[in-house]
Amino acid sequence: MSAAPHPRELLLIGGGGEMTLSVDVAVQALEQARARGLRTHVTNRADTLAATPAVTAAADAATAVDFARPGDTADWAAGRAADGERPALVFGVREMAQEAVAATAHALELPGNPPAAVRRIRTKDACRAALAAAGFRQPAVRVCRDASEARAFLAATAGPWVVKPRDGADSAGVRKVTGPDDLPAALAQLPDREAPFLVEEFVDGREFSVEGVFVGGSPRVLAVTAKEKLPPPYFVEIGHVLPADLPEGTRRSVEETVTAALTALELRFGLFHVELWLTAEGIVLGEVHVRIGGGWIHRMLPHVRPGLELYGTVYDDALGLPVDFPASLPAPERAAAARYFAPPEGRVTAVTGWDAVRTHPAVLHAELRVGPGDVVPGFRSGGDRVGAVVVGAATPAEARELARELVASVHFTVEPVEPVDAVDMGDDVPEVRVDLEPRPLTSSFRISHMTIETVDHLRLRLLQGGRTVGEGEITADSGYGQDGPAIAAEAEALARTLAAACDEAHHGADPVAPLRAALEKAAADGVGAPARMLVEMAFLDRAARRAGVPVWRLLGLPEPGRVRLLHTVPIGEDIPLDGRPLKIKLGGADDEQILRSLLGVPAPLILDANRGWDRQDWERLRPLLAELSPAVLEDPVRDPALLPAIRAALPGTAVVLDEGIATAGDAAFAVGTAGGLNVKLMRFGGILPALDALSDATEKGAARMLGCFLEPPRAIAYAAQLAGLCDWSDLDGHFWVSDDRPVPSYGLDSDAPGIPRIAYTPEPARGEAAAI
Repeated sequence: MSAAPHPRELLLIGGGGEMTLSVDVAVQALEQARARGLRTHVTNRADTLAATPAVTAAADAATAVDFARPGDTADWAAGRAADGERPALVFGVREMAQEAVAATAHALELPGNPPAAVRRIRTKDACRAALAAAGFRQPAVRVCRDASEARAFLAATAGPWVVKPRDGADSAGVRKVTGPDDLPAALAQLPDREAPFLVEEFVDGREFSVEGVFVGGSPRVLAVTAKEKLPPPYFVEIGHVLPADLPEGTRRSVEETVTAALTALELRFGLFHVELWLTAEGIVLGEVHVRIGGGWIHRMLPHVRPGLELYGTVYDDALGLPVDFPASLPAPERAAAARYFAPPEGRVTAVTGWDAVRTHPAVLHAELRVGPGDVVPGFRSGGDRVGAVVVGAATPAEARELARELVASVHFTVEPVEPVDAVDMGDDVPEVRVDLEPRPLTSSFRISHMTIETVDHLRLRLLQGGRTVGEGEITADSGYGQDGPAIAAEAEALARTLAAACDEAHHGADPVAPLRAALEKAAADGVGAPARMLVEMAFLDRAARRAGVPVWRLLGLPEPGRVRLLHTVPIGEDIPLDGRPLKIKLGGADDEQILRSLLGVPAPLILDANRGWDRQDWERLRPLLAELSPAVLEDPVRDPALLPAIRAALPGTAVVLDEGIATAGDAAFAVGTAGGLNVKLMRFGGILPALDALSDATEKGAARMLGCFLEPPRAIAYAAQLAGLCDWSDLDGHFWVSDDRPVPSYGLDSDAPGIPRIAYTPEPARGEAAAI
C-alpha cells in the first residue's frame, strides 16, 4: 500500500516582523493559503519566531532560518526538498526577506522573481540607475562613503537633497538637507554610520504609490494610493487614501508608467508596491518593492475591492489556477483611508477619546500603543508611530476626512521628559523602549518545588533614528520570584540613566569600563539582577556593534566554540538513552526509583536535586549515588554542612552549588564548600559579574557550570559566549520558550557584530573540539 501523498505546501520565508501590522499581514497570507488546502511552513529568525506567536500559531510548522542570508535559506530548503519535503510555492511578505524568497524559488525551480532583479531593486542606487537607463525620470543620486563625498555631490548638483541609507525601510535614517550645514545632523541619523549611504536630489511633487499583483508574469494594478507625510526634514508617512482621487487620464498614465517600469526591471511574481511623485515635469518613480505596501494597505484594498484576496490571487496564479484579470477580481466599489497618531513629544499623562474611536462603526482597524506613563519620541521614521486608525467610506474624500476627524478626536496630555542628571542628551544618546508580554511555554517544566507553565518575555531596545542599535531580551518567571512588570520598570529606569551617563563621548574610548562601573553602582543601589542583565545586554550589544565585533571579542573572551549541551530531563519525563550528557531533575518522592533506572546508562550524568535532600535522604541514596558515580551533583542538600561528607563519598563527582549563588561572595562560598558553582547570568546580573565569578573559580581549580533559566534564544546565546570558560554548559532553556527544536549542540554565529545568534549547524566532525 503506497503512502498518502504529502499536501502541497506554502513556504513563507521571513514570517512576520514584531510590529502589529507585519504580524497581521503574515497571518492573512497563511490563512489564505490554508483556505486553498495548502500546508504552511514559516521560517524566520529564532528570536522573531518566539516574539510572533500569532504567526507560528497560524502555520502548520515553523523553523528558525535567518532570511538575512539568502543562500542559507535556499540551501536549507533544497535540503528539505531532497528529503521529500518540497514546497509547491515559496513566498514572503516582508521587505527584508525578498532576496531569500527569490533565491529559494530559483534554487527549487518554482515561480518567483529573478534573484538579480530583486537585489537590484533592494539596492536603491542600482534601481535608480536601471530605471534611468530604461528611460524613466529619476533624480540624480550618488553613493557616498563619507561626509566629504556628500559635500562634493551637493556642490555639483542643485538642492535641496535627501540623505538616506542604501538599503532600509520605514524611512529610517531618511532626512532632507538644504545645504552643507545640514549634513552632520543628517549623517548622524543614518542607522549604520559605517556603511555607504545615498545622497540624491529632492523631488518636489505630490507622492503616491501603486499597489498591484503579477498575473501570468505581467503586472496588474489594483489601486493608486495617495500619501501624506509629515513636514521635512524627516519623511514619515502620516496618512494614506485609497484609491487616490486622480483625473482618469493621470491615473491611467501612472498605471502605464509603473507597469512598464516593472517589466523593464524584469519583475514578474507576487505583489508590488511602487512609489512615485507627480511633478511639474511629469512622473518621477521612487522605490520599487515586490511586496504589499505598509500603512495597512493590505486591509484597505480588500475593503475597496470586496472579496479580493491579495495573497490568494498570487497562490492561484503560481499554482496554475485561472486568474482572469480583471474579470475574475472584484472591481473597486468604495474607499478607505489610514491615519497615524502624531502626539507631541513627552511623557503621556492622559489620553481621552480613544474608546469612542476604536468602537466607531466605520473603523476597519485601530490601535494605540501608548498610554499614561509612556514616552512619545520624536517622529523620525515609521518605527516611531504610536498607533493608527483605518476607516472605510463611500468616497476617497469622505474616508480621508473621517480618518482625520477620528485621529484628531483623541487628545494626548504630555509633560516634558527631563534630561537625566542634566547630561547632554545629544544625537548619540539612544531612546529606550521596554516591552513585556506573557508567553506560555511550549510544554510544562516541572522541578522539585513547582511546575512552570508561563513566563514573562521582556525586551529592551536602544533606538537611534528608528533603528535598533542595542537589544536585550530575557524572560521572568514568578516561580523563581522574578516579577516581570517590576523588572521592566527597573530596567527602563536604569537604561534611561545609562543612555546619557554611559554614552562614550569619543568612539575610541573603552565602552565597557563606564558601563561596568554604572552597573556595579546600580547593584549597590538595590537594582535587581534580572534588570541589570537586561540593560547590560542592550548596552554591550550596542558597544559591540559600534566596534564591529561580537560581544565576546569586545570583552576579550576565548572564542566560545561549539556548545555541547546537557539534555535536561524535568521530573516526570522519560529519560532518553542516546548517549548525550543527561541533566536529571531530582528532589522528589521518586528519586530512588529514578536513580535505579539510571544504572547502566551509557552517558555522563548530571544530577540536580535543587536542594531537595536532607541528611536522611542523603544517607538513603548514598549507595546508589556511589554506584552511579555521576559526573556532577548539583545542589544536593539543604544543609551545606553535609557537603564535605558528600565530596568525600563521591571523589569522582564534581559538586556544584546553584540556588542562591548570585554574588562574588556567594561564588567564593560555593568554591570553598562544594568545590564548584553553577553560574546563571540572570542571578548574577549579566555577563560582566558572571565573568568575574568564573575567572576566580578557574584560578582556584573549581568545577564550573554555565546554567540558565527558561530563557529566550537571544539570552541563551548571550550566556553561551562564556562557554569557553566552563566545564559544562547547561544552556537549553530556550527550547521551552521558543519553537527551536532541541539539539545536542550548537554553535554561535559570530560573523556579525553585537550579540551572536545561535547557529544550528550540524554536529562537528569527529575529533573537532567542542565546548562542554
